[in-house]
Amino acid sequence: MSAFTRRTCAAIAAPLVALPLAGATALLTAAPAAAVSTTVVISEVYGGGGNSGATWTNDFIELRNVGSSPVSLAGMSVQYASSAGNTWQVTPLSGTLAPGAHYLVQEAAGSGGTTPLPTPNATGTIPMSGTSGKVALVNSTSALSCSTNCGSVTSIVDFVGFGAAANYSETAPTGNLSATTSASRSGTVDTDNNSVDFTVGAPSPAGSGGGTDPDPDPEPTTATIAEIQGTGAASAMQGKLVTTKGVVTAVYPTGGFNGLYLQTPGTGGTTDATPGASDGIFVFRQTDAEIGDCFDVEATVTEFSGLTELTDATLTPATDCAPVTPTPLATVPVTDAEKEQYEGMLVQPEGTYTITNNYALNQYGQLGLAVGDKPLYQSTDVVRPGAEAAAYEAENLKKYITLDDGSSANYLRNAAAQDSPLPYLSQDEPMRTGSHVTFTKPVILDYRFQWNYQPVGHIVGATDADDPITTENDREFTAPKVGGDVRIATFNVLNYFTDLGETEDTYKNCDFFADRDGTPVATDFCEVRGAWTQAAFKDQEAKIVTAINGLTADVVSLEEIETSSMISYLPGQPRDKALATLVTALNKGGGQWAYVQSPTVTPSSEDVIRTAFIYRKDRIQALDASQILLDEAFANARYPLAQKFKAKNAGSPFVVVANHFKSKGSGEDDGTGQGNSNPSRIAQAKAVTSWVNTVFADEAVFLVGDFNSYSMEDPVREIEAAGFTNLAKKFEPESTSYQFSGRLGSLDHGFANAKALKQVTGAGVWDINGDESVAMQYSRRNYNVTDFYTTQPFASSDHDPLVIGVKVNGRGPR
Repeated sequence: MSAFTRRTCAAIAAPLVALPLAGATALLTAAPAAAVSTTVVISEVYGGGGNSGATWTNDFIELRNVGSSPVSLAGMSVQYASSAGNTWQVTPLSGTLAPGAHYLVQEAAGSGGTTPLPTPNATGTIPMSGTSGKVALVNSTSALSCSTNCGSVTSIVDFVGFGAAANYSETAPTGNLSATTSASRSGTVDTDNNSVDFTVGAPSPAGSGGGTDPDPDPEPTTATIAEIQGTGAASAMQGKLVTTKGVVTAVYPTGGFNGLYLQTPGTGGTTDATPGASDGIFVFRQTDAEIGDCFDVEATVTEFSGLTELTDATLTPATDCAPVTPTPLATVPVTDAEKEQYEGMLVQPEGTYTITNNYALNQYGQLGLAVGDKPLYQSTDVVRPGAEAAAYEAENLKKYITLDDGSSANYLRNAAAQDSPLPYLSQDEPMRTGSHVTFTKPVILDYRFQWNYQPVGHIVGATDADDPITTENDREFTAPKVGGDVRIATFNVLNYFTDLGETEDTYKNCDFFADRDGTPVATDFCEVRGAWTQAAFKDQEAKIVTAINGLTADVVSLEEIETSSMISYLPGQPRDKALATLVTALNKGGGQWAYVQSPTVTPSSEDVIRTAFIYRKDRIQALDASQILLDEAFANARYPLAQKFKAKNAGSPFVVVANHFKSKGSGEDDGTGQGNSNPSRIAQAKAVTSWVNTVFADEAVFLVGDFNSYSMEDPVREIEAAGFTNLAKKFEPESTSYQFSGRLGSLDHGFANAKALKQVTGAGVWDINGDESVAMQYSRRNYNVTDFYTTQPFASSDHDPLVIGVKVNGRGPR
């Protein structure tokens, strides 16, 4: 069994069940604390049975033997207590559970529901909560007495706290359940973190069929794989013992899948002999089989988190099996039903795909792909919010598929996974969103939490032989050429803080994110928001300095610079301390940078991040003092900062206003599909445009920064309605500055009023950050055995900078 699995973390105090001897039927025995369950685990809990809106008539608890030997359940029980209670109700267990098999415990029925559970292996009468509670697998039939100290009870084999109200769990409880959702184990290894190990989704009760004694062995039903799969989402033969035949098309001896895919001999290609039903299926069993082997299989049909599979399988070598041919897919099947007919089959995706989501590559080894030569865009960056955006996103979903890595590895939470190289990713193949991908090898189409193209083996590192794709390195090594003789840029520098987490921790508790050695790297919900150590800060600063110098800009608006005067435990610091440190770093290479000093009057209370300006003092003059717009509309955001500049010794002046509007992540949701706090951003757009159109009415004005609003959303439209032109969209219509949830769009903008627009020669986004994997950021250094850190500008932030070219009077081109 693999040493790592998806959605895992370090183990905490829950007892381990002893591994049985090979070939023996083992009894579960007590084991030391701070260990994990490696034979029988709780695989699913559901308390909404019979409730209003439920399909299933009964509550249930499901177990699974994830070990390699049979386990006796005699003398054991499952027990339930309310979310805050210490009174435990008991259901005794019996029989022997085979490797890979499920064990279904039926509990109390409600007055609703339409469908009885599959035949249970044990029956109890416990009425479980539909939302939150506690469930334990216990090596005894005596009722527990613990409430919040259950980790010290050595008879507990496995424990699940479900729902946010559960007062005890393994590390953290699962999400809340309902009449239509259960908590289902996401992998086959217990890592003692319920919030990580379990996924809230549709209930999928499964019993072991012939996997337990003392029931007499049923006679198996002979069926083809297509007959087992059927034409629905779940097999109609669930729970039955079957015999079938198949050719191995993929095998996963490492990585946590612990099994192989079989396909009916002679199937595949362009002819489908079983329309609507798949000819492939997953077999949950450790094996040393190889691709191309053929077997007669006797196994039990089960459903696991949406994937039809065969468990408790016996494989007997077969001969005279016609080979399998990959089925060509000209495009991604659109509906679930269309995909179901290929579930578990070997397919060959054709044509071009484009990476549109690489966020999970750093954690689960997954890439989100869009069929065609373009990524998927945020709907409200392209069309108006509302019905248009909903229709646009519906079309997005038709094009999307995940490329998995043939494993259940969680590369952020499991030490063994972190010591294994991340799949696919390297500096030569950075797997950027927008990059084109071609499938050079066939893959399996399967369903594991979403529809996936699955390689035929576990992908380890960037050059694995089973890697099914080729891609391009489309990094932009130089900033856009935008013309003009003055270049204005805006850059969100992702929490550049010179005050460190380790310093804050000496004054008050401050948490951190650590690398694979446990060394703190970045802060976690501290007052300061950047690096934890000086070494990590230097890594961060080096990338930012490279990026800023690479902009070849004369004036740069900065967002997310530390407001040094707002650090509560270090009173009296200059407001510009962090800004001055950055300028010093920029000038170490011979630069001639200066920063715009804070005005005399500054907010008495403001965010710990702020806007700021730096400029090339050998080319640019800063005229007069900077001005802050102290408007109540910005009390929950960052106050705009305005500064008048002039090219040195020539040209007409221009005004640049740095902005950082309220984020989409908190505040009220107005229901318009534009994120939280949209009314706040609308008010901020009105306030800043009214201010500049009054105070700087006769000036050429540029509004730049992170507006936290996509290009077709209300705040941007308010700015445009006030007489400003969105420059990136004018000169580079398909440009984007940010990636979120597999969609690309622009939150960072540059706007020009009519007078400024006459001087603009071009504008462009420098795509160095938004398209990059987060694995390349300084804060993920040494998270994986592969060191992805460089001092290059790529992944210096999560926002791309924008550059604007301006032609001022009296100067020739640069």
